[in-house]
Order: sequence, then structure tokens, then C-alpha cells
Amino acid sequence: MLKNWWKRHSEQSAPGAHPHTGLRVGAGIVLIVLFVLPYLVMVLGSLKSRAEVLSIPPTYLPQNWHFDNYLTMWSTPETPVGQNLLSTLIIAGAATLIVVIVAMPAAYYTARFRFPGRGAFLFLVLLTQMCPPALVVAGLFREFQMLSLNDTLLAMILINSAFNLAFATWIMHSFFASVPTEVDEAAQIDGAGLLTVLFRINLPLVWPGIVTAVIFTFVAAWNEFAASLVVLSSPGKQPLSVALTKFVGQYETSWQYVFGVSVVAIIPVVILFALVEKRLIGGLTAGSIK
Repeated sequence: MLKNWWKRHSEQSAPGAHPHTGLRVGAGIVLIVLFVLPYLVMVLGSLKSRAEVLSIPPTYLPQNWHFDNYLTMWSTPETPVGQNLLSTLIIAGAATLIVVIVAMPAAYYTARFRFPGRGAFLFLVLLTQMCPPALVVAGLFREFQMLSLNDTLLAMILINSAFNLAFATWIMHSFFASVPTEVDEAAQIDGAGLLTVLFRINLPLVWPGIVTAVIFTFVAAWNEFAASLVVLSSPGKQPLSVALTKFVGQYETSWQYVFGVSVVAIIPVVILFALVEKRLIGGLTAGSIK
């Protein structure tokens, strides 16, 4: 039966049809397995005991399913995981909101108006993305220390906003630039002001670009590690990316909690992707078809 299916889907198709469907399906299955396998290992590892995770030979499925790991990890002495999750949500959510509010009018203005130094400004916006955040962590620590903002969520919100503002502005700029200027001119002839043109005329047309910028900003802020490790010293204020390291000790590592917290950490991102999947795909593929 399998042989007949492979022969039927692998033989040369008629002109204009997609040939070798069997090979395409097989390649797709291999790719799915490669992408899903690490997450499957992580989920199964979170349901094992520490001894079983380290056992030799390794076990693929848990011999005893420890669902209680997802209960005990919230009250471990290493770090308060619940507070870490809340801090991560606050930092990533607030930073994303600030980036969208600031980047949207900046991208619209640079796309619609010509002003002295516009090319240099856009070049500097792109240049900031070439500087790894780890290089400026020491300077940021001294700066927030002088402002008495060290070990505060506000400091991390501002840092993540600054790290992602340039990238979001660049993405939105390309989408605003793709909207014909005649659309703005027609709205202005009808009496619409600049803010009305931006929010009621342009925003619905560039919405996929806004969603794309939101996703990349939120994920970048969610996964930020270096600055959080230096600026935040209170265990309850540190994000999940830093909290994970608390389970890795010099002599002993609680791998079951590392896997469990990792699973919890990816759930909000997966939910966000599921909610905006269609618009995100539209934003990533915009401009590919004329």
C-alpha cells in the first residue's frame, strides 16, 4: 500500500502540475520532525525526575510521569518563577507598547517627508542594529545607577525599548513608503489632518507591518538576557531568561525545572503568534508580489 502511494505521488505529473508530490511531502515531514523534536524533548524532560534526566542509558519517555514538576517549580528556593514570569510580561509588554507608539509616527514622517539629513538618519537607524547590546551593558548600568533606576523594571522597559526602536522604525518605514502619496493627498483635500491621515487612512493599509514590528519587538524583549542580568539584581524582578540560569548550579542542575520553566516561557509567545499568524505572514511576504 505504501509502495503504491509513493509510486502514484512520485511519478511525473502532467504539464503545469506540481511534480514529485511524494518527495515534497516526505521533505515536509522531515522538516516538521526536525523543528518539533527539540520541543518534544523539552516537554518530556520536564515530566521526568532529575535522576531520570541524567540516567544512562537515557530514556525517551518518562518511566514515572512527574506532572507535579509544574507545581513544585513555582516554589523552588532557586528563584520565584511566578514573579519572574510577571516581570517578563510587564517588561516585554510595556517595551513593545512604547516602541509602537514612538516608531509609528517616526516611520510615517521619514517615509512621507523629505528633510535635511534624512538619508543619514535612516542610515544611523540601521547602523544601531549592528551594535550588539552586550557591548553597551556596562555603560547602561552606570547611566541608570546615576539616575537611581538600577534594579527597576522601568530601567529594563527603557532599555528594551531603545534596543528595538530602530528595527521597528525601519520595518514600518518600508510599509509606509509603499503606500502611494496620492492616498494622503486625497484625504487632505477632503479636510483630513495629519493625524487623521496617519491613523485612519494609512494605518489600515500598513497593519501587517505594524503586527510584524510588534511580534519581533515582543520576542526580542521577551528573550533579552545580558542587560537584565546586569541591571536587575533582585530575584523577583529578573525575567525568565535570567531565572533559568538559577537552576544551573556548579555541582548540580535541576534539569526538570529548566525544561519546565522553558515550556512555560514559550507559551505566551506561541499564543501571540497564533493570534496574529495571518497578519504576520502578510507582513513578512508583503512586497514579494507586484
